[in-house]
Amino acid sequence: MKPIIAEGGEANAERTPSVRWALASLSLSMLLPSLGTSIANVALPSLAKAFDAAFQDVQWIVLAYLLTITILIVSVGRLGDTTGRRRLLLIGILLFTLACILCGLAPTLWTLIAARALQGLGAAIMMALTMAFVGETVPRARIGSAMGLLGTMSAIGTALGPSLGGALITGFGWPAIFLVNAPLGVLTFALAYRNLPADSSGEKTDRAGFDIAGTLLLALTLSAYALAMTIGHGRFGPLNVALLLAAAVGTGLFVFVEARTASPLIRLAAFRNPVMSASLAMNALVSTVMMATLVVAPFYLSRALGLDQALVGIVMSIGPVISTLSGVPAGRLVDRLGAPFVIIVGLAAMAAGSIALTVFPGIAGYVAAIAILTPGYQLFQAANNTTVMMDVRPQQRGVISGMLNLSRNLGLITGASVMGAVFALASAASDIAMARPEAVASGMRTTFAVAAALIAAALAIAAQTYRRRRAADPR
Repeated sequence: MKPIIAEGGEANAERTPSVRWALASLSLSMLLPSLGTSIANVALPSLAKAFDAAFQDVQWIVLAYLLTITILIVSVGRLGDTTGRRRLLLIGILLFTLACILCGLAPTLWTLIAARALQGLGAAIMMALTMAFVGETVPRARIGSAMGLLGTMSAIGTALGPSLGGALITGFGWPAIFLVNAPLGVLTFALAYRNLPADSSGEKTDRAGFDIAGTLLLALTLSAYALAMTIGHGRFGPLNVALLLAAAVGTGLFVFVEARTASPLIRLAAFRNPVMSASLAMNALVSTVMMATLVVAPFYLSRALGLDQALVGIVMSIGPVISTLSGVPAGRLVDRLGAPFVIIVGLAAMAAGSIALTVFPGIAGYVAAIAILTPGYQLFQAANNTTVMMDVRPQQRGVISGMLNLSRNLGLITGASVMGAVFALASAASDIAMARPEAVASGMRTTFAVAAALIAAALAIAAQTYRRRRAADPR
């Protein structure tokens, strides 16, 4: 198979059918992992009943998937750079599809959890390499639009999961929520096999130098951090502290090994690039804030505002719907106005939305704040991803894409734990599900005051980076 975009042919390549179909395969590769996350959450009560298991045990159906993605996403991105991205992406899609079937047929809870870990491996490959392929399939001037499209597909997967999962469980039972992804996986594989550009010989030059020691160290370090943030349900005990210390020691060892390895997993010199470092830091901060909306909103809407579960679901679906509608326009704005400027606009909108959540009461206030916060997030995501991927060397696209996804996942994990703990402390309740409405409302205001401070920190990073770029290129 020949590359989709030949040198010198970018001007008209964007409109060729092969590029459209390549983007279709990449869009599905982005949709399926997010759908795999959100569709499982709604099934946890049914799975607890089906396997006669405690809620803490069935939570591992979600955690096994998310932890596998977080631990392996950088490593599989690097592996794609060294062995060929097309080949590895096709393997990832097959693994994801096979795991969906194994999940649907799982006879025991722990078999299901193991199959979900395998599904997480496939999802990590798909997420890491999908963005890496954008530079090979889309003209440079339209990368922002492509990133916006991928953001839209991720939002569609997140929004579709709860409603689709609920309908499938009601009609066919819990196995259907996993089996439904199998035909979509087959379609994604067929489109990717037919339309993605072939691996170039240059992508495979470093195969013998794959950094096994760095890969293992990073996996163990991320495992320790992710477990520290997830076990204990927001309460830090001795085990959480020990895991955090292990993660800190692992980070130091990882830096030591990478600085002395001929072919490192992550080139530490990349962090001396202020744009790269700033983008990863902002990505983590923004993801922490977005996770807070998912953690806090259900309690605020049900306990403080008194909504029943059906209305809570409807109100919480507003954010994903807005994300779906705003992703592609956000990408087009990036192409038109430039990524650095749109990053600042997006963060400013997120700061305004976070402040609005602390100021405006009631359902109308919540919806208005989310209607500001969510498009700001899509603007930031499209612009930040474009900034990072625009100038990456082809040999580094996989690992850099993996690092972007890693920073996002670390933000989500941190947000679920830390922002959840902030909410619980600010509500001054031992059991948040039984807290008084006014206490929950107070916790909501405090949590999003902290969120606004985090976005302000991201804005300061963005403004400093923007000034440096303007000073380096005064045009």
